[in-house]
Parts: sequence; structure tokens; C-alpha cells
Amino acid sequence: MTPGTLTRRLCATTLLAQAMSVFFGTLVAWRLGQTTADPRAQAYLWGGLVLTALCVVAAGALRGRAGILLGWLAQFLTLAAGVVLPAMLVVAGLFGFLWWLCLTQGMRMDRVTAQRAAQEEAGVGPDETARGGESD
Repeated sequence: MTPGTLTRRLCATTLLAQAMSVFFGTLVAWRLGQTTADPRAQAYLWGGLVLTALCVVAAGALRGRAGILLGWLAQFLTLAAGVVLPAMLVVAGLFGFLWWLCLTQGMRMDRVTAQRAAQEEAGVGPDETARGGESD
């Protein structure tokens, strides 16, 4: 199922906010790695930048199923980033929940919008639907 307009908007907003959080987390991990002379500091930087780019690409690809799959991948990789920077576990938890919420509620809202549009096309108004189609 391809996501509807509301689902795309909600999920894209979540992914773009997540991209900013991941980017700033990347900078923290990189500087901590440099401060402690960790040889993996550059890997932290590049890995975080790739994850940030993945969030942005997933937000842009939400017109199809690939965007949703990339969004889930971004959620799991953000969770995995908690190995490097434990604060990312909080980020992953918050944005993972938001991602799930935006997907479920966005699809629900798209379904309701489609039902209302179908009712309008059929000539059934919202008042008639509420009364079960009965007339006074």
C-alpha cells in the first residue's frame, strides 16, 4: 500500500526532525571520539552522516513503499547508533514511536478522507451518513 498525502506529510516531518537529531548526535560522537583519541572517530562521523542522509532520502521517497521501508531502516539504524552514543537510544525510542504513530494514524486519516470523498461523490452528505442515510 502506498502512503496517502497525510501519511507522507506526517512521516516526512518525523524523518526530517530525526535527521537533525541524528546529525547533532553524530557531531557529539565524533568530537567525543576525537577528545578520547578513539581511532574510530572518523567512522562515527561518516556513519552518522550516512544515517542523516538516509533519513532525508527516506522522507523524499515516501511516495511509494520504498520510502516506508527506508524509514523503518532509519529507525533501526538509529537504535543501533545507541551502541556508540547511548543518548541515541532515547532519540531512537522517541522517533521510533513517532514514526509508528505517524504511519498508523496517517493511514487512518487517509482512509477517512477517502471515505468522505467517496460519500461526496455518491451525493451522500455527512448529516445523512450520521443518520444512516434516513431522511426526515
